[in-house]
Amino acid sequence: MLNQNPLWRYFVVIGMLLVALVYALPNLYPEDPALNISATRGGTVSELTRAQLEQSFSEANVAAKSVALENGQILARFNSTEDQLQAREIASQVLGSSFVTALNLAPATPDWLAAIGASPMKLGLDLRGGVHFLMAVDMKAALDKNLNDMVQTFRTDLREEKIRYRNVQADLARGLVVLSLRSVEDVTAAETILKNRDRELVFSAGPDELTVFVSISEIRIKEIREYALEQNITIIRNRVNEIGVAEPLVQRQGSDRIVVQLPGVQDTAQAKEILGATASLEFRLVDEEGDLSAALDGRVPPNAELYKTRDGRPVLLEKRVMLTGEHITGASSAFDEYSRPQVSIKLDAKGGNMLSAATRDAIGRRMASVFIEYKPGTEIGEDGNPVLIKQQEVINDATIQARLGRDFRITGISSPGEAQNLATLLRAGALIAPIQIIEERTIGPSLGKENIELGTTAIQWGMVCVLIFMVIYYKAFGMVANLALVANLILIVGVMSMIPGATLTLPGMAGIVLTVGMAVDANVLIFERIREELADGRSVQQAIHHGYDRAFATIADSNITTLLVALILFGIGTGPVKGFAVTLAIGILTSIFTAVVGTRLLVNLFWGGRRVQSLPI
Repeated sequence: MLNQNPLWRYFVVIGMLLVALVYALPNLYPEDPALNISATRGGTVSELTRAQLEQSFSEANVAAKSVALENGQILARFNSTEDQLQAREIASQVLGSSFVTALNLAPATPDWLAAIGASPMKLGLDLRGGVHFLMAVDMKAALDKNLNDMVQTFRTDLREEKIRYRNVQADLARGLVVLSLRSVEDVTAAETILKNRDRELVFSAGPDELTVFVSISEIRIKEIREYALEQNITIIRNRVNEIGVAEPLVQRQGSDRIVVQLPGVQDTAQAKEILGATASLEFRLVDEEGDLSAALDGRVPPNAELYKTRDGRPVLLEKRVMLTGEHITGASSAFDEYSRPQVSIKLDAKGGNMLSAATRDAIGRRMASVFIEYKPGTEIGEDGNPVLIKQQEVINDATIQARLGRDFRITGISSPGEAQNLATLLRAGALIAPIQIIEERTIGPSLGKENIELGTTAIQWGMVCVLIFMVIYYKAFGMVANLALVANLILIVGVMSMIPGATLTLPGMAGIVLTVGMAVDANVLIFERIREELADGRSVQQAIHHGYDRAFATIADSNITTLLVALILFGIGTGPVKGFAVTLAIGILTSIFTAVVGTRLLVNLFWGGRRVQSLPI
């Protein structure tokens, strides 16, 4: 008979609605104002730290819902933003500068929902509040680093080929490497060898016949700049994830800019502390032949540099960098056989080969780990931003006992907390080039709360108006359409909550409002088609059957074209446009499902397969 559905189809649709409802439930639980506390260099988060904080909150009569130690960080939840702000002041006084205390919003999802992976929709910066940074990558530093690497490579290549040279040095001001050879034959041989190993090198004559200038092509310069930008994006994203900021946005803007948005974080200073670790790590050999006393008097050997350890002890290191932090793939803190803190490091294949070659003839010598940090100074550069000051210190130096490879360890670290923080930094990666914050904005949670309330109100009034119209105009069939509309909204929220990368923004809420109107549009087409079939003298069952079948082509055509537009918007748009495109695309798919499949099941359930003379439409 016409208009009868098998039982399994009802179970499938009900099952889908139940799953969407379960995953939409976490959105009913508001987020808690919270503090996210993590250790910086020199600090360590422990159960003792957690207990100390909890006691301090209690003594100051600040009611904390919970103070828990999770994944090496403390998460303290509060009932109000007033308690949150007061607790931040207390935590800063109690813990000092060895910890980062960031204001945040923590999900309050019940344990039974969290156990199945259910979580609330990710809210964008315009709804949740937070901080926005525009950062510039120092491309000159990236190019300078490449030139210094070329110097070390050239020296190694010339030594391997037994080509004699006087000096190989980088001229950073002109962006080239100066080769000084010992004979004309050596000049010819050096050019041949280096050209064969790298086709992107550009050779030009120097001031005399024994000097050659080597630069890199424009194609290679473009590749270096692109690599520095993409790697810094990856590293910043890793650092933010390591520290625990929820749902960060890190993306490129233009040729040398990075946009960073940290939803829920309200403290700009602490957010800078999180992102401002523009640090890197270098491994160099200690220059044991150089005169340290002469270096302290200003007579530093040409192939060495003077550094200081954390306690102020001077150390003379070779200029040659054996390895940089960009090759580190893993790092973990532990204790050595003498119960002293250490950091175990894993390298990628290229880094392992580089370190193996560098330490082949260096067994018995000391290797130093140099920690490099870039901090804004007081001097303003030509671009109007503070000039970055390079600060360097030797965090340890140890004797190379055997040829090193892809796995080795750093010892001589002062404390377990220092080892843990260094391991965290190394796991997140060393920046390829320094970055500088050139724009910052803070969006308060009150603005986000107001946006959510206004957006929710718009959705509610839109729903109410549509529901009333459908009931008045289509009677009982209007009620069926209204049930489908409610189911559609549940599906949108459930799907948005399930998709890991989906973020609800203010334009996204506008997309939901638009979807509410579009969802009933399909039902209007179907119901009007059923009315036409009845007017043409068809029976009730034939009218229902032909109404749904013949309206489907029109519904599919109009929704598919809109879906294509949504996909294009998502592909070429940024920020708010993407948010609108996501909710619009999801809403189109769910509205087709509820309007065509859902309402047909209900219509068939109530009126299908029966001998009825008329329909309440």
